[in-house]
Amino acid sequence: MEKERGVWRNRTGVAALPEVRAFLGIQAVIASSRMQSLMRFVERIARSKAAVLVTGESGAGKEVVARAVHEYSPRAGKSWIDINCAALPDHLLESELFGFERGAFSGADAPKPGIFELAHQGTLFLDEIGELNLKSQSKLLRVLDGYPYYRLGGTRKIDIDVRIVAATNADLQQEVRAGRFREDLYHRLNQVHIPVPALRERPEDIEPLAQLFLRQENADLVLSAEALAALACYSWPGNIRELKNLVARLAATVDGAMISRVDLPPEFQPESDEFDAEPMHSLDRLEQEVILHALEQADGQRTRAAEMLGISRRTLIRRLKMYGVKPAITQPPWPVDSVRTLETAGPERGKGTAASTNPLMSVASNPIN
Repeated sequence: MEKERGVWRNRTGVAALPEVRAFLGIQAVIASSRMQSLMRFVERIARSKAAVLVTGESGAGKEVVARAVHEYSPRAGKSWIDINCAALPDHLLESELFGFERGAFSGADAPKPGIFELAHQGTLFLDEIGELNLKSQSKLLRVLDGYPYYRLGGTRKIDIDVRIVAATNADLQQEVRAGRFREDLYHRLNQVHIPVPALRERPEDIEPLAQLFLRQENADLVLSAEALAALACYSWPGNIRELKNLVARLAATVDGAMISRVDLPPEFQPESDEFDAEPMHSLDRLEQEVILHALEQADGQRTRAAEMLGISRRTLIRRLKMYGVKPAITQPPWPVDSVRTLETAGPERGKGTAASTNPLMSVASNPIN
């Protein structure tokens, strides 16, 4: 597979994507050398029983890495249970983790196994582990150390075998120093640490990810070279989640078959002075020439030219504004014989300014529809 003009193509020349893997239903593009190295590390450590702590910014892909740990492990055929620790209130978290017996509290009409039991012999993914309160951290630590536990209201101890993978976008070492996270739990979870780089730190992944998301949303749309260049230069504070949401919005709102830089939000547009100072890219110049040629063929009528180009009139107007050009009509709209009549007129009819005797000059000043 090779990359040609911003599009990945296979040997047959058909548009393709770099390596796409699926981990428990979530597709991931592994294009950059940094992510390829990270996935090789994941595949190696997944064979052990060690707890794994996945860290990184929000939206960077921590859950994909966590799922990869499970899929590469000997537990891949067993249960995968995930829970967002930040999504559950404190008074429900304990019952969700450890389960409860009938009559343990008001509304407990039937016994319920906790997620530790559900994940027995499999993998338990604790997302946003930094949001656990100190009381829940203490009980979690005891289970992770291998001690059996009781369900809420229970009298029988439960022994489980679970691989723990935790994830957080917080600095747990700073949380430990601030007294908000137990140091012993931090070391228990951090047997293997996998830091996931932010998207801006692996720009090689931006284009193939954008192509993948666009194909999922609308396979008939393509991203222009200048749009891809703008995506590659952006800092992506929201990481992959921000990129995916942007592509979904573009796929729903762009009118035409191609997403260009002008279709992107303002933060992707260059400063006006910078844009004027930079030379036009060859693809931009080619697009401008095609548009001007279509306008010439349509006698300057924008609606007709847009139909010839297969785009809407609104898109055509945006392109013209982006390039800052006013294409001139090379052929006057009146019969050539009338021009010859004016040119051969006598001195009396030829008096006046140069503009009044040269119809071509007045044509160039006429605005185009």
